[in-house]
Amino acid sequence: MLVDSHCHLDYLERDGDLDEAVQRARNGGIGTMVTICTKVTEFSTVRAIAERYDDVWCTVGIHPHDAANEPAVSTEQLVELAQHPKVIGIGETGLDYYYENSPREDQKRSFRAHIAAARETGLPLIVHTRDADEDTIEILNDEYGKGAYPGLIHCYSTSPEVADKSIELGFYISVAGILTFKKATELQETVARLPMERLLVETDAPYLAPVPKRGKRNEPSYVTYTAGKMAELKGLSETDVAIATTDNFFRLFTRAIRPESV
Repeated sequence: MLVDSHCHLDYLERDGDLDEAVQRARNGGIGTMVTICTKVTEFSTVRAIAERYDDVWCTVGIHPHDAANEPAVSTEQLVELAQHPKVIGIGETGLDYYYENSPREDQKRSFRAHIAAARETGLPLIVHTRDADEDTIEILNDEYGKGAYPGLIHCYSTSPEVADKSIELGFYISVAGILTFKKATELQETVARLPMERLLVETDAPYLAPVPKRGKRNEPSYVTYTAGKMAELKGLSETDVAIATTDNFFRLFTRAIRPESV
């Protein structure tokens, strides 16, 4: 079994083939999927998808791109929404200075509100960071000083320092299809040396389809290609990577119910 720890199934629903995509994932050995909330105003849609399938869970949060456009959500509001039994994480949240679709101060404010919600609920914080390494590390460390909280860096593809500092905080690292890209040598080198007990795999579907599906719409069944590349880099079998990343997922996402068969 593999887990797609981060995908956006609401996009596949808009394409009209969500049921088929979920079944393709199941047929490919994907036993659990997490559909991620990026706009709190669309949380009900994300939650409804998780409610529809026994093997799909969800999160609640606001993507840094939307920090200025979405209502200024409070920690209390996030905590309240996170009470739903299908919600297993807070986010995605974080900082994105590449596009800067929202002002940096709005992103930081939202990021800290999400961290506080993760601390209060005990649910993992799901961090998006792009071209914002220094501020991401600073905020994570500063907030950790106020009290511990679980989390992971999703779709990790930034500097080795972010991975190392995050692991020092007890975080996990989730990698997506970028790992399979020919030019992603620094990422591949970093993943090769990171501890296996802190690694997860994801698709970030419908984005970032892995080789050999690059250029196509991504979907949860394609997480097998990323896991295969991880196995190659770590010198492990694909079965070993599947077992390890699945164990890591359920160790971090404690509210998710593990299928009885694995």
